[in-house]
Amino acid sequence: MEEIKIATAQFEHRSADKAYNLSIIKSLAKTASDQGANVIAFHECSATGYTFARKLSKLEMLELAEFIPGGETVKQLQLMAKELDIVLLVGLFEKDENDNLYKAYVCVDQNGLVAKHRKLHPFINPHLTPGNSYTVFDLLGWKCGILICYDNNIIENVRATALLGADILFMPHVTMCTPSPRPGAGFVDAGLWADKKTNAVLLRGEFDGLKGREWLMKWLPARAYNNGIFVVFSNPIGMDDDQLKNGCSMILDPFGEILAECRSLGDEIAMAVLQPEKLTQSGGYRYRKARRPAFMARSSVPFIKASSTLHG
Repeated sequence: MEEIKIATAQFEHRSADKAYNLSIIKSLAKTASDQGANVIAFHECSATGYTFARKLSKLEMLELAEFIPGGETVKQLQLMAKELDIVLLVGLFEKDENDNLYKAYVCVDQNGLVAKHRKLHPFINPHLTPGNSYTVFDLLGWKCGILICYDNNIIENVRATALLGADILFMPHVTMCTPSPRPGAGFVDAGLWADKKTNAVLLRGEFDGLKGREWLMKWLPARAYNNGIFVVFSNPIGMDDDQLKNGCSMILDPFGEILAECRSLGDEIAMAVLQPEKLTQSGGYRYRKARRPAFMARSSVPFIKASSTLHG
């Protein structure tokens, strides 16, 4: 396994405007390729837009969604990959021949579709069907996995993907800056974005606080550290329908350290070289080796008995 250079992107997508979104994807992919990146990853539903889909009927969703790999978006991504000599990971809505709808994320190279993941825990539209499998695939000599946004909140999904062999986990998101029961959560005033240059300090404070990055830092480094994997996190910036998103796309190593991060208030990429020796140097690698699956499978009954005895 040799070093690999990966880019992660943030950009402000337009709802249901695939032509525009794919043009920005191509522009950022070219920048990454020109700087020597082998791979570039974009956010959840980066080709289609995301939050606007909560308002769509099933018929409207079917019109927006595409067959994979036969749809136009994958074809366009294949052409980009060939022209720019770079692998692309992009999100979109998928449909099948039975009119089932999925939240999909694809990996495409110059030869076509390399891998596809269907989101295990979709919720933005009631007509979406959950995926039913983990996704691990070979990419340029590395084992890679994909989990989309909320998939990563269920920590067992990350562990399972790592146990299936993933060295790199792509985590496309549309997250942060939304209401939640957790302390400090909430929307960021979209009015600040209308003049982001004047409001840059206010925006950065909101984006980096508990509504955004500060919350992300409570769990994202732990996913990388505990599992001993590289994490490629991608998130949009700017308006997503009527909600403002804060970007902060970043790449973390198996020690949970940030290798590169998008920090501007605009379309941007961040790149890092992934060194394979970190995988076996990390604590997460040792923790996985130390697991006792047979013990864990039968541990619940003894634990309950011991607990009831302890408390009389």
